[in-house]
Amino acid sequence: MTQRLRASNKEIVGWAMFDFANQAYTLLIVTVVFGDLFTRVIVGDAPDYRLGNFLWSLSLALGYLGVVILSPIAGAVMDYTGSKKRFLFASYLLTVISTGALYFVAPGYAWLGVLLLIVSNFAYSIGEAFIAAFLPELGPPEDLGKISGFGWALGYIGGMVSAVFVLLVLGEVSAENFESIRWVGPWAAFFFLVAAIPTFLWVRERGVSKPLPPGTGYLRLGISRVRSTIEHIKDRRDLAVLLVSIFFSMCGIYIIITYAFIYGAQIIGWDEQVRTWMFIIVQITAALGAVAFGFVQDRLGAMFTYRLTLVLWMLAIALIYLTPAISDALRIHFGVDWQAQYVFLLVGGLAGLCLGSCQSSTRTLVGLFSPLSRSAEYFGFWGLSMKLAGMTGLLGLGLLQMLVGLKSAILFCIVLFGAAFLFSRHVNEARGRALAEHADAE
Repeated sequence: MTQRLRASNKEIVGWAMFDFANQAYTLLIVTVVFGDLFTRVIVGDAPDYRLGNFLWSLSLALGYLGVVILSPIAGAVMDYTGSKKRFLFASYLLTVISTGALYFVAPGYAWLGVLLLIVSNFAYSIGEAFIAAFLPELGPPEDLGKISGFGWALGYIGGMVSAVFVLLVLGEVSAENFESIRWVGPWAAFFFLVAAIPTFLWVRERGVSKPLPPGTGYLRLGISRVRSTIEHIKDRRDLAVLLVSIFFSMCGIYIIITYAFIYGAQIIGWDEQVRTWMFIIVQITAALGAVAFGFVQDRLGAMFTYRLTLVLWMLAIALIYLTPAISDALRIHFGVDWQAQYVFLLVGGLAGLCLGSCQSSTRTLVGLFSPLSRSAEYFGFWGLSMKLAGMTGLLGLGLLQMLVGLKSAILFCIVLFGAAFLFSRHVNEARGRALAEHADAE
């Protein structure tokens, strides 16, 4: 049996630094700044921004589609050739270049923005699957929850660090401040470029390249190995059902990540100061949630933790929708004059707790269910499930908000998290782990 030994602290930190670095893209491009800039300024179809919201959803969804198609094949090739670091490096460089080029997206050039968003989101997203493939090699099963949680937590710290420059130097998202705020793309690219260097210096490539069978190219090899995995996935029922559950939960999470700050600007109508506080609160609570729930994962089980976060997510979405009504009720029945934007801050804290912990627990579960010899391929399917979710969730929300508006469309997330919870009830964590350990022993 292949024993999973704990890696050195230096290597674990190096691995987690990729989460630290790439959070600049998630936060500054997808969540807080560029999404708001693209919908309200670059497209700018006021008052309801439905076209801008749809093009934003479409751009990210097409990037995720590329990951859906290529991630499992790339994972299979990485396992066979022992080249996880080379694939990771290629995705990293493409993310940096395409994100920096977002500087050139201005009002009247929305389609250039769509193209660059497709490329940058594809590169960033497939890199998430590539870095996750190293997780099973970093420690024994009982440590993976803490290691994964540490990576997510460090990622949210990285998000806060990367945003300081934007908050203090680049300023607000507005047409009047466009010449300054357009530098958000180059800044996110530079931060990612520099902060990820420890990953490539300290993380080891443990895979060993095998010679290609005669007459077989890498693409054919990757497709063949993926086909083999799909054919035998019925023997790993828990992993298969888990991936379905992850699909639904990540549909909801990608909607929240992508639209939370757009929702705050368009529906809640928050002030710039409240937007800044929301950013700070979500990053802190997400980091704390990732670390705290990481320990819960290792003590009570990753599946228990995952289900708990799904219940909390459904509560958070209901409160997001009810935020204006809660504000009115506090004023009418209790004489508490809290504007909706301040109630929204409290709800954001709850969503933040769920954010890192839910994603971390799914990464841990896939790591526990993955044989070491095929970890990149299995995480390729994890990436496929996540990005198929991103594509489906964002297109669904984009179309739905064009019909009923963004405020009502957000309730779609409750249905998604509810479906994820129902499927998770059919996953047996102990059985899934046992199958992975048996495969390692062969």
